[in-house]
Amino acid sequence: MGAFDIQAQVDKSWTLFLDRDGVINDEIVGSYITDWDEFRFCDGALEALKTLNEIFGNIVVVTNQRGVGRGIMSFETLKDISSRMTTEIEVNGGRIDKVYACTAVADTDHNRKPNTGMAIQAKEDFPQIDFKRSVMVGNSLSDMEFGKRMAMHTVFLTTKHAAHQLPHDLIDEQCSSLLTWAKTIKVAEVVG
Repeated sequence: MGAFDIQAQVDKSWTLFLDRDGVINDEIVGSYITDWDEFRFCDGALEALKTLNEIFGNIVVVTNQRGVGRGIMSFETLKDISSRMTTEIEVNGGRIDKVYACTAVADTDHNRKPNTGMAIQAKEDFPQIDFKRSVMVGNSLSDMEFGKRMAMHTVFLTTKHAAHQLPHDLIDEQCSSLLTWAKTIKVAEVVG
């Protein structure tokens, strides 16, 4: 299914899955956001989330946060960062229905992307989620594999890695930022 095809179909019955670092906030490559003072929204992310709030029925964050498992930061600090992020998004007209974070160190943990545990948790919390009517937006191939394992439409953001050659088995669309992608959906909604 092509980019425009999917965008023309998206409505409130769809769910948006978002990675956090490099999608919503600037990523510290090779390190972790360990305190709210280090958290910076990506350029245009708040505007994008306001637009996406008007389009998607559910919006959830699925984020690998191995820094907790490694003892670099506490789970309470991670919860505080998630809470402040969600509040700031709401103040700006957006919405995050829930944040799921995998703090495990091992790649084999069922919740660590590309494994699908966080998607299963979201489905338990929001039974109306239909993975075939869901979009996964992330900036790593593990995000894309996570989405494809659940039959989601995938959007790769080139905020950390260079663009991939398309067609690609794991990637349906590529954009430079969440805002760029949100604008394409908004245009498709108006045209559709």
